[in-house]
Amino acid sequence: MRDTLLIALYAFAGAAVTGLAGAGVLRLIRRRSLTASLAVVAAVGVVAMLAGTLAVAWAMFLSPHDLSVVTTVVAMAAAVSLATALLLGRWVVERSRELADAARSFAEGRFTAPPAPATAELEAVSRELAATSARLAESRDRERTLERSRRELVAWISHDLRTPLAGLRAMAEALEDGVAADPHRYLRQMRTEVDRLNGMVGDLFELSRIHAGTLPLTPSRISLYDLVGDALAGADPLAQEHGVRLVGVGVEPVPVEVDAKEMSRVLGNLLVNAIRRTPADGTVAIAAERSPDGVVLSVSDGCGGIPEADLPRVFDTGWRGTHARTPPAGAGLGLAIVRGIVEAHRGRATVRNIPGGCRFEVVLPAASA
Repeated sequence: MRDTLLIALYAFAGAAVTGLAGAGVLRLIRRRSLTASLAVVAAVGVVAMLAGTLAVAWAMFLSPHDLSVVTTVVAMAAAVSLATALLLGRWVVERSRELADAARSFAEGRFTAPPAPATAELEAVSRELAATSARLAESRDRERTLERSRRELVAWISHDLRTPLAGLRAMAEALEDGVAADPHRYLRQMRTEVDRLNGMVGDLFELSRIHAGTLPLTPSRISLYDLVGDALAGADPLAQEHGVRLVGVGVEPVPVEVDAKEMSRVLGNLLVNAIRRTPADGTVAIAAERSPDGVVLSVSDGCGGIPEADLPRVFDTGWRGTHARTPPAGAGLGLAIVRGIVEAHRGRATVRNIPGGCRFEVVLPAASA
């Protein structure tokens, strides 16, 4: 029992000294490459075994011949083990280098994982890099889209402001110089232009509150029947002016909890948008019904449809599409405001083409029983 304990102590002492020396070397080369670290780890394992075995052999006081045989066998085994460990470590290092080379394209959003990661840890890192690269690419796409919308909005708003301001200045100068043939008509026209400008500024203010997440909502329980009826009554004068028929189709008296003022603005914007794009003698239909997702409000027009490539951009800020679909007094904010208000109510707004026109749908959560 005593001999066994001494053998264990000698083996432990030899391996421990080697382990401590290896730990010191690893600390010194901690900023070096993975190759050096793996080489030190492999060497520590092999040399620790060698040191423990030789310490036991020396302590056992073997004959010179037996000690030589044991030393030779252990040294050869250590050499083969060390060479094998270094070769396998080199393979691991090559896989990590492939991952590092692939990671250089990470910032460009086109990260491609190596075909065969060496370890489960490297494979997990590779998956995380690929997922993060995809999210960064999506974020850059959204940023570019927002920047394009911002530039378009600034350009269109500048154009839409310049026209009424130039007219107001010309009419004001005519009144000042006393050359206006009909001053009352000039004043009425100036009032009309001021109302247009006021509406544009109001839309910009509303949109800024939506984007800032500060749109105040005061939800109340209201019937869709009443909401749609008020919207139809408000849009009827514009429909008569354009010769367009307004109809309510299957409007169910479904209760919803919404901000009545903001939701009236949503329906008003959709109806005005549909009326202005529907030719004379056309029909604009509004419907309200239950669905598995909640409550669906829809406005269908006879605009002739929207190009498929433009459908994803219909609700973008400042987007107005082709010249034929651009309203005379619009700034491309109405549908963006619609989406913002609907999303503030935890709903969603969509658009799709139907025969002869398009259909805007607003899905809202149903009121609790």
